[in-house]
This record gives sequence, structure tokens and C-alpha cells, in this order.
Amino acid sequence: MAFDAFSSKIQMAIRRVTGKGKLNEKDIEGMLRDIRLSLLEADVNLNVVKHFSAKIKEEAFGAHILKGLNPSQQVIKVVKDNLTEMLGGKETPFTPDPKETRIILSGLQGSGKTTSAAKLANYIRKHHEKHPLLVALDVYRPAAIDQLKTLGQSLDVPVYEEGTDVAPELIAKHALSFAKDHQHDVIIFDTAGRLHIDEAMIDEIETIHATVKPTHALLVLDAMTGQDAVNVAKHFHDHLSLTGAILTKFDGDTRGGAALSLRHVAEVPILFMGVGEKTSDLERFYPDRIAERILGMGDVLTLVDKVSENVSEADMMSMMEKMTSGHYNFDDFYKQLKMIKRMGSIGGLMKLIPGMNKMLGQANVDESRLSTIEALIQSMTKAERKDPSLIKKSANRRRRVAKGSGLSVADLNRLITSFDQQMQMVKRMSQMDPSQMTQNPRAMMPKQKVKKGKGKNRGGFRF
Repeated sequence: MAFDAFSSKIQMAIRRVTGKGKLNEKDIEGMLRDIRLSLLEADVNLNVVKHFSAKIKEEAFGAHILKGLNPSQQVIKVVKDNLTEMLGGKETPFTPDPKETRIILSGLQGSGKTTSAAKLANYIRKHHEKHPLLVALDVYRPAAIDQLKTLGQSLDVPVYEEGTDVAPELIAKHALSFAKDHQHDVIIFDTAGRLHIDEAMIDEIETIHATVKPTHALLVLDAMTGQDAVNVAKHFHDHLSLTGAILTKFDGDTRGGAALSLRHVAEVPILFMGVGEKTSDLERFYPDRIAERILGMGDVLTLVDKVSENVSEADMMSMMEKMTSGHYNFDDFYKQLKMIKRMGSIGGLMKLIPGMNKMLGQANVDESRLSTIEALIQSMTKAERKDPSLIKKSANRRRRVAKGSGLSVADLNRLITSFDQQMQMVKRMSQMDPSQMTQNPRAMMPKQKVKKGKGKNRGGFRF
């Protein structure tokens, strides 16, 4: 996520006050100094940093906190509330017009407008059951029209274009007639990328706006541009009266300064964030959820959304029933694997679980393990997939499966261990209180067996 580095630093700053029964002004000052440094390193606008730290200082120095029963928790709440406010406060609604919605995407060259146009069309069709039309208005970049057509074909969304010899405002006008004739209720205009110093291009997009009269004027910003994105947003907002922004490359290793400064400085709300390269990798931007992720509190609501979008309730209940009853097999494991892959990266999903971020630390989740597991399961016979005990009991079967998948017996043994641990974890979860899972994720994990050495001091080494 864009805030990974910033998140770890701000969590370290908050640890200064965590768990303390009493707080004094020195404790809070130390925490604020570390928070200010982490914000500046994240390339957040200086005025935003000053405003943010002043607000926290004002609220955290209150007598009800310093003399309260649980001051550290109250200070953390103050930080979370102000972080949410910095990111935009409440979620900005995005609702297509019941009759016809016209959306214009603008932004700098290379910000990801064309891909975002396709992602947005896919999102609106999926979540609002509309019939979108993509319109190619970038007549300057040679491959822009072809790129949009390719993306449209992959989504089965039509693309209106008239080549590179017609003025963009005329193409936009013709596209409106085409959409009306073919009953498209959402029209997304992909404009040419421009430089914020290029006044001629700004004049052109103003003309397109006047022609189209958009329902939504969205700015597409690369999250990696940092604080400069705020200046870009202000410039575009002055000319176009933007209704929102889409932050692209949000899954990259960026500092997150754009997201933290945009609403406060440019007064442009963030509506969506691009979290991957696929056309399905577009998510709504929820300030409160992002604040919780930054502070290591997880994001259960987003996790629930992802699961409900990709897994039916019937499939989920069937899987849980099989696990708890002991009838779970490698066929089910493989099916579950495919469900997980549809939801995105495992590392990203793990970070949505409260407390899991601390457990993972800086460790990277090896995504290639999924391909390894798939190859091993596909190398098994139908009988072996249905009855895991056949593989566990037979060394010959394990050698054959490993050889057939092009992997080692050790890889297969790791899969069997993971399979058994998952079964144990589900059984433990079924016996636990939901609040216990949230507060202590380690309690869900199966207990590891401890092997002891032999002879004198035999507890000296453990695996």
C-alpha cells in the first residue's frame, strides 16, 4: 500500500504513549515530534503537517485525556480522528445519474487516465448495473486510442473513436449522440494528458467541458508524484471545478503525500484508488478505513467487501461446514485457493486483518507459493485429492506427486503441513469469541510442536 513506510513510522511514534497508565505533556510532545517527522518524510504539504500536529496537540493536552482512566487509548483515538479528517473526513459519495452520467477524466501525461477510464467503466457496470461507453479524446498520443480499444474489448465495453484527425470537442459531441442512439447511460471521456504549464491544452479541455457539461469531472493523479500532485490538483481545479480525484498506483511503494495533502490543500476529495494493474483493481476511497490501515488497526469492512464480491455465501458456508466436520480435502483447498486469488494479493489481504500487520512485520508474503500449491494439487489423482490420508500415508505417492509437479517432496510436505494447520485454525476459530479473534489474532494460529534435543541440556535448541 502507498502508506507502508509512513504507517510503520507513525505506529512507532504512537508506541511512545501506548499502554501507559498516565501521560504527561512530555510524552505527547515526543509522540508529536515523531509524527511530524513521519509526515514530512511522506512528502506531506508543510501547512498540512502544521495544522495536523496543532489539532492533535490541542485535543491531546486536554485535562480529560491527561487525567483520564485510559489516556493512551484516547490519544490514539485523537490521532485516528484527525488522520481521517486529513484524508477527507467522511466518504464522498459517488452515484451515477439515473438517466445519463457524463464523466470526464483529466490529468498529467502518464498518470494512468486511459487505464483508469477502463477500470471506472468496469466498476460502474459491476456495482451500479449501468451500460458504459468509453470515448477516446486523446488524439495526440499515437497508442492512446488503441490502448483504450484493447481495454474496452477485454471488458466487452464499446469504445467510440474517430481517429486522430478530428478535434476532441467534435468527437465528444458526436459521442453524446452515439450514446443516446445506443442507450449508453454512462459516458466516460478519456482526454489527452497534459502538462499543468501547457495553457493551450488547458484551454482545449475547458472547451470539452463546455461541450459535454459533465456530471463528474475527475482528476487522475499518480500517487507517486507526492506533494507536487497537490499543485497539479489546484491548477486543474481552478480551471475545471473538479468533483473528485482518482489516485493511481496506490499499491506501489509510495510515500502517500498526495493522499494526505489533497483534500486539505486543493479541496478535491479522493473518490477512487487504483490498487493494481487489472481492470478490476479499482476501489472506493474510505478515509476512515485508510486511517485505520495506517495505524495498524486493519480494515475488516474492506475485507468483508472483497469476500462478498468474490465468494458466494453458499460456497463460504459449505467450506466452513466441511472444515469443521473433518470432510475438507485437497479439492476444497484448491477451490479456496482460486477464491483467494480472485480477491487480490495475499499480502494485501493479510494487512486488512486487525493485528496481522504486527505479526507479519517486514516479512513479505511469497505469492509464488500459490502456483506451487496449484501444481502439486493438479499432480494428484482424483482419489488422492478427495482423501488426503492417501498422500500422508504413502511415501511412494508423495514422490510421484512431487515428480509430476516438477517440485520436491519437501514442497509437498510443506503443503500437507499447511493443510493440517488450516484445519486446526478453523477448529480453534469455531470455538473462539469473535472479539478474541480481533484483539489477539495469534490465538487463532495452531500451536507449533516443540522438538527437543537429546542428552544433557536437551532443551537447548528448538525448531
